Amino acid sequence: MIDSHCHLDHDPLFENIDDIIKRSKEVGIEKLLTICTTIKSFDKIKILVNKDKIIYGTYGIHPHEAKNDKVTSDTIIKEINQNDRIIGIGETGLDFYYNHSDKQDQIKSFEEHIKASLKLNIPLIIHSRNAELETLEIFNKYKNEKLKILMHCFTGSTKFAENLISLGAYFSASGIITFKNSLELQETFKFIPLNKILIETDSPYLAPVPNRGKQNEPSFVKFTANKLADIKKISNLELIKITTDNFNNLFCL
Repeated sequence: MIDSHCHLDHDPLFENIDDIIKRSKEVGIEKLLTICTTIKSFDKIKILVNKDKIIYGTYGIHPHEAKNDKVTSDTIIKEINQNDRIIGIGETGLDFYYNHSDKQDQIKSFEEHIKASLKLNIPLIIHSRNAELETLEIFNKYKNEKLKILMHCFTGSTKFAENLISLGAYFSASGIITFKNSLELQETFKFIPLNKILIETDSPYLAPVPNRGKQNEPSFVKFTANKLADIKKISNLELIKITTDNFNNLFCL
């Protein structure tokens, strides 16, 4: 089992990292991908990937931070090339729901991340909220260049998923899929092919049922796996094997 998206650099996870790793291993997690969101957060990411062999990391700037943390593709490439435990680019993308950063700053940052991903041939971890059309417009500019796309915490429409599938995208299910009001999302994941699905916690946020409202952590990914297995009408063991294989195939591990 793999938690494909967590924020171990955020407290209370970082300050309790030994316990977090222990509980992750107890439920059968073999890899954790801790996600970078700011230039400053990468300092903690570098510490974490050397903490335990199950932890891997990424480098990237969250769209909320695009206004203040401006990076070029060359900067991204340089940082990633210095550490073989950094296996992805992001969290990048577009968020026009909160608009913490100007739209053009987000788009510019997103494209720099895409350029770095293409040069390094490693996956992009994508955050997309209230920006389906704009996200697709940008992806379509590069559709002939074999982008490696991972849609993190996917909550988009089935039509959005269909368009992304045509680009070879992968989709990560978070604890949101366990919420009783997420019926449309559950239908979308019925539509998405099994060989394109991963699981995540996005911890310390978005704890799944039965722990909704509590502080999330990677070990809770088992509840998302259970729900997704139910949605796809397969056994938990089969779901875990497939999503683990999908992660390893995408990240060439």
